[in-house]
Amino acid sequence: QVQVVESGGGLVQAGGSLKLSCEASGSIFMINFMGWYRQAPGNERELVAGIFSSGRTMYADSVKGRFTISRDNAKNTVYLQMNSLKPEDTGVYYCNVINGDRNTYWGQGTQVTVSS
Repeated sequence: QVQVVESGGGLVQAGGSLKLSCEASGSIFMINFMGWYRQAPGNERELVAGIFSSGRTMYADSVKGRFTISRDNAKNTVYLQMNSLKPEDTGVYYCNVINGDRNTYWGQGTQVTVSS
């Protein structure tokens, strides 16, 4: 089993910054992918950013140029640096981990609220 724990959410004014962290632990086996999804009230969960074991990254169009995902493989940790935050970035941010055995794990989510 793999445990996924997020941290770093909070309340910030528009234009501000936050950094989210997500650590995976337990039966880790060559994590293939670590990513961040967000879900706003009434909306479906959407992929915000992801990073593969190769280091290749992907971003939603809405966050390109503002968010940066990075990964510390030694710590099985992924980070999401969020700059120039907008009210529409508000939501619960979930960390997603795809293990080497192709099982998918989710964290409990961390709330990000951007006030205008």
